[in-house]
Amino acid sequence: MLPEQDTAARHRLKMQKRKAHQDAEVASKTIEKGLLIVHTGSGKGKSTAAFGLILRALGHDWRVGVVQFIKGVWDTGERRALERGFTDQLVWHAMGEGFTWETQDLERDKAAAEAAWAQAQRLLADPNLSLLVLDEINIALRYDYLDLEAVLAVLRARREGLHVVLTGRNAKPGLIEAADLVTEMTLVKHPFKSGVKAQAGIEF
Repeated sequence: MLPEQDTAARHRLKMQKRKAHQDAEVASKTIEKGLLIVHTGSGKGKSTAAFGLILRALGHDWRVGVVQFIKGVWDTGERRALERGFTDQLVWHAMGEGFTWETQDLERDKAAAEAAWAQAQRLLADPNLSLLVLDEINIALRYDYLDLEAVLAVLRARREGLHVVLTGRNAKPGLIEAADLVTEMTLVKHPFKSGVKAQAGIEF
């Protein structure tokens, strides 16, 4: 056998063994349930990943809800696009008033977070919803605008098939422990540090 044929044969055998292992691994996973998903970390992409997940869910004809904490006042491209094309499948509530250094009013920040959480609970009770994104709720929890244990109790009691995504940096350890899936976005490099401002279509 020529060297290149030998290499190809060894590669084929290796991939056959790997496929058998992967197929067995996939077949062993039989549980289907609504997931509690956390996107956290100092890097860009936490909300962006959640909105990508929304698009995937909408493609499967799911009904989706969004409640935005903290940054709900922003006019974002994702909201424009999703509401333009999926008004019958999407419920969107932008209820933040800006970051705490913008409002400079602790009680106002708490009141806004509590109102957003009340809306989130109404959506959690909607039997037609398949996915709920609580955008930047981790920030509200970090600053204790909401009680973590109270939030976790409600999330744990949600109906079995409902997926919930919580975004925002500095997710608390209790939330990470309760979650089924946690992804941490790590900051490696960001143009803001080089004087590049937030740009439409990339940042919002």
